[in-house]
Amino acid sequence: MSAALDDSDRQESIRMVRDSAAAVAPVGGDSKRIRDLRMQMPGYDPAVLRQMGELGWIGLRVPEAAGGAGLGLGEMGALAEELGGALAPEPLIPASLSATLLAAAGAPAELGRVLSGESLVLTAWQERADTLEAPGGREAARCFIPFAGGADAFLLPVREGGKLALYWQDAAGASLATEQTYDGGHHGTLQPAPARKLADDIGAVLDQALDDAALMTGFYLLGGAERAFAMTLDYLKTRMQFGKIIGTFQALQHRAADLKMQLALMRASLEAAAATVDAGATGDATHPAGVAARRAAISRAKTRAAEASMLINRQCVQLSGGIGYTDQYDVGLYLRKAMVLSNQFGSARLHRRRFIATAPETEE
Repeated sequence: MSAALDDSDRQESIRMVRDSAAAVAPVGGDSKRIRDLRMQMPGYDPAVLRQMGELGWIGLRVPEAAGGAGLGLGEMGALAEELGGALAPEPLIPASLSATLLAAAGAPAELGRVLSGESLVLTAWQERADTLEAPGGREAARCFIPFAGGADAFLLPVREGGKLALYWQDAAGASLATEQTYDGGHHGTLQPAPARKLADDIGAVLDQALDDAALMTGFYLLGGAERAFAMTLDYLKTRMQFGKIIGTFQALQHRAADLKMQLALMRASLEAAAATVDAGATGDATHPAGVAARRAAISRAKTRAAEASMLINRQCVQLSGGIGYTDQYDVGLYLRKAMVLSNQFGSARLHRRRFIATAPETEE
């Protein structure tokens, strides 16, 4: 569907997706819901996740033939940005990743429950820190599964005969250990158990879906950084010191201008990557040039998003003065979220290395 949209239709589609986000992430909404969910299990509101399913968000990238909306990364990125601005903790990106795999596996019954938001199914692919590779060890523990304590089931990629099969493991009775994350959520470590096979080979689909999730995480970070910066500007415009509004101090104006520039570069890189993918850069292993262009664009964007979000949020805490370091002041929530998500689906270091390895050489 998305490939057939011209530019004006695409912009209208993105605008409509942004508008729909107000149902969960109202502009100017307070942080009470977010604070109430911190340090609790499962760390998100299942009713809100179901609402996301009803709105079609979980299946935004799933092909129409499989029951999704079949839209592009531009639309999904706009949605993730809005949710990032509201610090929505619901695991939409991990759920969308699983939905993509279930659609490719041809599992309509399981996919239907995920798309509706009735079931949270998480993909347990990661066996070590800071990687986008899925080794698929049959007995290897799967770690860093976000919000694993709320999962109804897990998808397990398993290496079989040179291919990456996909298995379904129910969460009931699973050996799962959880650990709290700095933003008040948690991640889990799962020990694989006997499971039901869904597909013989989803390796290429998983590679592409992990890249998409990395880019969506970058958009989420963008939304959070923009909101933290807006809060900081409001503070600079109202805080009095030595009888003057501190926003009139030239040194602080220069720092704010630098952060505004970082936000602009962050947005440009993310939107360019989404446009590159939506324009046809492919994840098909039979098109190595397309694979390289896709990966390079996404890695460039995730690198900048990870580094810029940390820089912006740290500066916003500092510019907010003493209150910025208190847990009661909301700007600190955005820094905590950035500290967790900046390394999710690959750190800046990993993506920088991958960009160098995959970026097409520029001809003189």
